[in-house]
Amino acid sequence: MASWSPQPAGLQEILQTIRDSTDTQNKVQRAITLKLNSFTRVPDYIAYLAHILATLPQEEDQIRTIAGYLLKNNAHLILKVSPDVAGYAKAAVLSAFNDPSALVRTAAGQDIVAFLGVLEPRNWPDCLEQLVGMLDDPNRQEAAFSVFEKACEDFPRKLDIEINGTRPLDFMIPKFLMLSEHPSPKMRSHAVACLSYFVPISSQSLFAHIDTFIACLFKRASDDDHSVRRHVCQALVLLLAARPEKLMPEMANVAEYMLYSTKDKNESVALEACEFWLTFAEDPELAPYLHPLLGRVAPVLLDCMVYGEDDLLWLEGDTEDTTVPDKESDIKPRHYGAKSHGLDREGAETAEDAAKRGVYGQETIDDDDDDYDLDDDDFADEMSTEWNLRKCAAAALDVLAVRFGADLMNVLLTPLKDKLWSPEWLQRESAILALGAMAEGCIDVIEEHLKVLIPYLLNTLNDPKPLVRSITCWTLGRYASWCTQPISEEHKNRYFIPTMEGLLRMVLDDNKRVQEAGCSAFATLEEDAGAELCPYLEPVLRNLVFAFQKYQHKNMLILYDAIGTLADAVGRALSNPQYVEILMPPLTGRWNKLQDDDDDLIPLLECLSSVAIAMGPGFAPYAPLVFQRCVAIVHRSLLQYQAYQQNPDLDEPDKSFLVVSLDLLSGLAQGLGVTLEPIISHTQPNLLTLLTVCLKHPQAPVRQSAYALVGDLAMGCFTLLGPHLPAIMAELIQQLDPEPKVEFVSACNNAAWSVGEVALRYGRDDPEFQQWVNPLIARLIPILLHPKAPRSLHENAAVSIGRIGLMHPVLVAPHLPEFAQAWCQALYEIRDNEEKDSAFRGLCTLVQTNPAGIAKSLLWFCNAVVRWNNPSPELNAMFQQLLTGFRNHDVAGWQAQVASFPPAIQDRLATRYGV
Repeated sequence: MASWSPQPAGLQEILQTIRDSTDTQNKVQRAITLKLNSFTRVPDYIAYLAHILATLPQEEDQIRTIAGYLLKNNAHLILKVSPDVAGYAKAAVLSAFNDPSALVRTAAGQDIVAFLGVLEPRNWPDCLEQLVGMLDDPNRQEAAFSVFEKACEDFPRKLDIEINGTRPLDFMIPKFLMLSEHPSPKMRSHAVACLSYFVPISSQSLFAHIDTFIACLFKRASDDDHSVRRHVCQALVLLLAARPEKLMPEMANVAEYMLYSTKDKNESVALEACEFWLTFAEDPELAPYLHPLLGRVAPVLLDCMVYGEDDLLWLEGDTEDTTVPDKESDIKPRHYGAKSHGLDREGAETAEDAAKRGVYGQETIDDDDDDYDLDDDDFADEMSTEWNLRKCAAAALDVLAVRFGADLMNVLLTPLKDKLWSPEWLQRESAILALGAMAEGCIDVIEEHLKVLIPYLLNTLNDPKPLVRSITCWTLGRYASWCTQPISEEHKNRYFIPTMEGLLRMVLDDNKRVQEAGCSAFATLEEDAGAELCPYLEPVLRNLVFAFQKYQHKNMLILYDAIGTLADAVGRALSNPQYVEILMPPLTGRWNKLQDDDDDLIPLLECLSSVAIAMGPGFAPYAPLVFQRCVAIVHRSLLQYQAYQQNPDLDEPDKSFLVVSLDLLSGLAQGLGVTLEPIISHTQPNLLTLLTVCLKHPQAPVRQSAYALVGDLAMGCFTLLGPHLPAIMAELIQQLDPEPKVEFVSACNNAAWSVGEVALRYGRDDPEFQQWVNPLIARLIPILLHPKAPRSLHENAAVSIGRIGLMHPVLVAPHLPEFAQAWCQALYEIRDNEEKDSAFRGLCTLVQTNPAGIAKSLLWFCNAVVRWNNPSPELNAMFQQLLTGFRNHDVAGWQAQVASFPPAIQDRLATRYGV
């Protein structure tokens, strides 16, 4: 080994700490964790861990194994240590890989994978060489292959390299192919798995042997070992995604095998085979090959959606378990994204929707690699977080429905009917799941049947089986938009009201699973129904409030979501004093029970933010205490983060408390407006001082919520915000990055939005704001012009440019030629609203100030003008004045340009404005 040796005192200290770590007391564990974290600053810490793992047989295997796992978790440190320390650690783990103890060998194998991932194989070639050599040693080949499989899965690209003029894979791939014939099923399984991981990266070393590889898969397809067959199915799925042309000549045989495997008694094999149909369906270019197979594939998928016996062992609990407390392990971790401000685009996803989905770098509830997610993976087995055969089959059916619509429905109509009216409850349950899965793609075909199906589903809510009631809730949620459409009074009475009443009954069911499904489905109904719910608010609120007395921990979190969604849906209708009196007592009761550091406070704060906005002045009696507590949480969170920055050995504080407190403060500002000012003034510490600190916070979601609060305070409490704006604007200008990192986009988005609100409140040609106009415009225009910036960022930048232009036209107008076309392109699809109106009034003011600036963008300007449905009288007059002036003075060759416009734009210009 390399020339490094441990200091006895240091070795004993680390050893003793590891021994102490086996103590199960929480207080001891916390102290040990802090101590172990402090060791990472010792320059040769990883060498000590490697030494304990490899050279201390007198220690218990558990102690050596813990050292190995600590080494794996700190493998990144190998890049920061001296060559002697790194050399010793590498040699030690290779030595430990030959230890007599199986536990030590396993830990050493994980360390080897971790080191290879950090160092990259090109920088540790002798390790690769030794591992390949071990594949020929009957005593060590399985352990070596286990390491290879993990490495090939984790970092195949790092293995697909050249070292000293040769490519290791050129030797390894043929070796793996040969070992796929090994007598040991574990070896065959490792071989097929390792080969398959190089398919997605299009490894030329593998593709040089592609035909041999495919032949190998066909040969192993009938292997006796289920693990081998699972990896064969996995490899065929990966090939279908990467090299479908290689499978097409044999597709009849491959499809036959995959259909057979989808029905395999071993669920892991069946799941991998089912993934094949999901992958097949997701590629539109493969649709012509899949279409002829629909008649055989779809019924098999339908059968896969029936619960298996193993599922039922743990899914079928007590039918009435509402009084049984939840286990903490049943409650999934929840992640809270910060508030997003965006504009509502016609026929398109809003910025808020996108933020909720996490496409702008925010955290999401489900960060799996699977592209498919049926409403936060709430199938009937919503308590299971595992991706399983039932979910995969439902996902595949959903994609098939989108791809083939009516053709799929024609195939499944008879089997669906048979299952829906089957005397077997498991068959009925699976058919109801299938109906929900097909809702999006087959709605045009299913719609004619909904007048029968919706009453059937509503009746099924009375089924004695909780699993049937819960999946029925989910499927009704999938058809909520049809139930809530205001077609006629008859439609409302036959479908909307009964669905609302049925789901509310399920909200109060005596089974916790049904409560959860009912509450989630009712929240979906709320979103779709919107103001249609207003006449029924009293019974809706009384039902939801009664749930506070009934729900256990997990469902209480879902209840908060349902109440927040209701507030968003009905808006100011919730300010009725009668409704305030119904809703607020249980919310304040929960508020009073929860400590400031209780995780359950987070969803309650999120819920109250929506409630405060909706209730508006009706929330005023509760505002002082809510405001003071939020400010206290913000203050405490900032102090905790400051302590963490000063002592990195501490755990990083959870940002969620800070984010949701800022969002609730935003909700109070929106709901109460100027009446919040006295509360802000009389609360210490001062919110605006804390807000300036939040704008500098290292975590983007905190800054995102802080900028939202700046804009909301500008709208409602500008007098108090004013003195703090010089400091705020300095941070805000820096946040406006033309090329923000993905995780910073939402913060940039809210900063861009808040700029416009601040500009409007300062007023026309305000001398204080003038100092920021040029720095702001210098950053907003590049954001607007950046081709890769998200749509919402383009929109908010355009609105703020317009609003700044409205207030300071002389300073902004010279830049008009730079951004006019991009500006019009960013906003022409936005629905009419006040933000858009003020932005367009700004653009018109800029055009009046610099008419030549619009010359090259006249088509886009006119297109944006005629896209308005109901511009305000002031804006419409500006449009009329500008367009008439263009025509009368033939600005920018008006007549010739208009003659080249699309006929639809010409017609609207003539009809609306007579030009």
